[in-house]
Amino acid sequence: MKCYALTGISPDVIQELHKGRPRTLELQSTHNVITLAGLNPGTAVFMTSVDMEDLDPGDSGIIVEIIALSISMKRMVEFTQGYHFEERERTSARIKVRCIGSSIVKAVTHESITHPISVEVVKSACYHAG
Repeated sequence: MKCYALTGISPDVIQELHKGRPRTLELQSTHNVITLAGLNPGTAVFMTSVDMEDLDPGDSGIIVEIIALSISMKRMVEFTQGYHFEERERTSARIKVRCIGSSIVKAVTHESITHPISVEVVKSACYHAG
């Protein structure tokens, strides 16, 4: 199965998702937001705690189904000394996902930081009932 990958996800989050209950996550890593930007609810995505730079064949993770997805930008103003202030923008993606199985990476395709990481994965034979 070929799908996109979300990397650098906390092992605790993956363990919680693996229990089978849907959860909402907020992702702020640029590469993960870029990956999610072109996806729709119903899409299956590979999720792993392995960092983007280290993802290789043999790495494990879970396959999740996107239930809901929204990408938003927040403006933040920070006041520094006196009358100076800095305005920053932060883009984040909120996703509600449900684990559909464990998986292992067979192959990784990563063109650049501005393109999503795609992986070929071997799906587990055992899935959570939903």
